[in-house]
Amino acid sequence: MQTSRTITPSLLSTLLLVISAFCVLPAIAQQLDKPDLIQSFPVGPEPWGLVSDGENIWIMSLGSSNVTKLRASDGALLGSFPAGGLSANAAFDGANIWVANLYDDTVTKLRASDGSLQGRFPVGSYPTGVAFDGTNIWVANQFGDSVTKLRASDGVEVGTFLVAGQPSDLIFDGANIWVTSFAAGTVTKLLAEDGTFLGKAAVGAQPAGLTFDGTHVWVANSYDNTVSKLKAVNGSLEGTFSVGRNPLNLAFDGKNIWVTNVEDNTVMRLRHSNGAIQHIYRLEDSPIRVLFDSTAIWVTNNGSNTVSKITRMPR
Repeated sequence: MQTSRTITPSLLSTLLLVISAFCVLPAIAQQLDKPDLIQSFPVGPEPWGLVSDGENIWIMSLGSSNVTKLRASDGALLGSFPAGGLSANAAFDGANIWVANLYDDTVTKLRASDGSLQGRFPVGSYPTGVAFDGTNIWVANQFGDSVTKLRASDGVEVGTFLVAGQPSDLIFDGANIWVTSFAAGTVTKLLAEDGTFLGKAAVGAQPAGLTFDGTHVWVANSYDNTVSKLKAVNGSLEGTFSVGRNPLNLAFDGKNIWVTNVEDNTVMRLRHSNGAIQHIYRLEDSPIRVLFDSTAIWVTNNGSNTVSKITRMPR
């Protein structure tokens, strides 16, 4: 004998809530899993370095004597300005863009507001990396085995310091200059005040770019396919982490370390605490340098003459 089952109002309400949950949760999950936005903008031939002036992104070009200026908010082209020959990397001093020119062993000073030429100054052989310490411009001279220090106000040279092993890139940590030596597999620490040698740390093979996270210096070892994490206070090795093929440059976004992998056409986001890979973004041909502009990640794609902008979506 069958008995009828009565659905009470309270039971009906519960069932409706459950059904609603199954309908709503996938939509919420889809929203939470929304992929990060990747945009691409054309720039000059063979883009390499890039720097932010706070509102705009400046892109160096190995294939021309010009640098390109894009508005950071939407990637709009704001101009192309002559800088020198085969411009590699640059630094911003608060008012001007300083561009390293491989071809003629100079750095060019451009006013950021309008790109007008403020001066061109000789440095060492084959200048690659550039950094600003708050008062001076530092330049890594890869084939000169030296680092040049220029006064930012007028470009006058105030020092040249020996750094052997093809110095290729450098950063300022608030008190010191760190320099990678591509051929030596080392990183050198100099006192920014006067260039005093403070120490040298062994890292991986063919170290290229580096970044500072406030406590540690991270180094991209291009031949080893690794990044090294050094304690800034004494240069001790805190860890070595595997990444993609031919890692060349690094950036810190306040929470994560980003690394470009040239041969994989990717940029990776690493967990700051332990170097674990959090996400891999596939970009265009030969991503070279990476920059965080306080809002988005920017990457130069040397083989496709573009720059990529990665905007993290809310999670």
